[in-house]
Amino acid sequence: MAKRRLAVPAIVASAFAILFFGLGSFLGARPSTEADEIAALRAEVDQLRRAQPTPTGTSGTTAVTVDPTPVESRAALVEDVKRQLQSEMGLLPITMIRDRRQSFVELYAYDDRGSSSYGTAGYLGNGYFITVKHGVVALDEPVDGRETRKIVSIKVRYKGKDIAARMIDAGNADVEVHSGDWAIIRVRGEIDLPALRLDTSYPYEFAEPIFRLGNDYSKGIILSTGYVGQRTSNGLVTCLTDGHPGVSGGGVLNQQGDLVGIPIGRMQGDYRFSFILPVRPEMFRKIPGMSATDDGE
Repeated sequence: MAKRRLAVPAIVASAFAILFFGLGSFLGARPSTEADEIAALRAEVDQLRRAQPTPTGTSGTTAVTVDPTPVESRAALVEDVKRQLQSEMGLLPITMIRDRRQSFVELYAYDDRGSSSYGTAGYLGNGYFITVKHGVVALDEPVDGRETRKIVSIKVRYKGKDIAARMIDAGNADVEVHSGDWAIIRVRGEIDLPALRLDTSYPYEFAEPIFRLGNDYSKGIILSTGYVGQRTSNGLVTCLTDGHPGVSGGGVLNQQGDLVGIPIGRMQGDYRFSFILPVRPEMFRKIPGMSATDDGE
C-alpha cells in the first residue's frame, strides 16, 4: 500500500511539468508572430507614404468629352440661338433699335392763335416723312361758333435744330383717331437719316410683339414695347403699349424692324392701350419712287 501512495505524486508532478513546458513554448513563440504583423503593417504605411496620393472630392462626375465642333460652327450656333431667343421673347437687337431710332424726329406744329403741339414723324427718304394728320392739320370742332384754328407752321427737329416742313398729302380724316388720320410732309435740303423699310401687308396677329418709337412728352424719341390686340371696325388696331402724349405719328415696328403702322391715339383715360393705324400703299402715292404696292421687300 505504501508504494502505491508514492507513485501518484510522481505522476501528477510529471503532468504539471509537461503542461508548463507547452505553455512556455507557446508564450515564447507568440511575440515573434506579433512582431511579424507589426513589421508588415509598417511596410504598408511606408508604401502609402511613398505613393503620395492626390486628395479629391467624393461627388460623382461624368466623363469629359471634347466638343469636336469647329470654333466657326460654334459661333454660328450661338448666333442662331440668340436669334431664336429674340424671336421667342419678342426682342429686337440693340443695334437695330438704335438704327431705327435715328429714323424718327420730333414734330412741332404752330397755329394761328399762338399755340403749339408736338408729335413724331418717321423718315421715308428724300426729305419725306410720315406722321398723323391731326399733328399738322387742326381737326378741332368749332367751339361757340368760332372758326377752327389753323396750323400755320410745321417743323421737325433735326440735329438739334428746327427746320421747316410742308404737307404733301393726307388722308380723309376729319376727326382724330380715324383710319384716314395720316399725312406726308417734306423738308427742303439734305437730310442724313436712315430711311425706314415698309411692310404694308403685316397681318397684326393677336399677341404678336410690336415696338413703338415716339416723342414721349416731348422728351425725345423713346422706345416702348407691346403686343397686338385686335382689329377695330374702323380699320385700326388696338395694342397693349403706352399711348403717351407726343407719340402720335411715330413708328410701330415688327420683329424685323419694318414700319408696319403709326400710333394715332389711346384709350380714353388709360395710357396702357393705344390705337395703331396700319400703313397702306395709298399713303405713299405722292412719293416718287415708292410703289403703291410696297410690301417691305
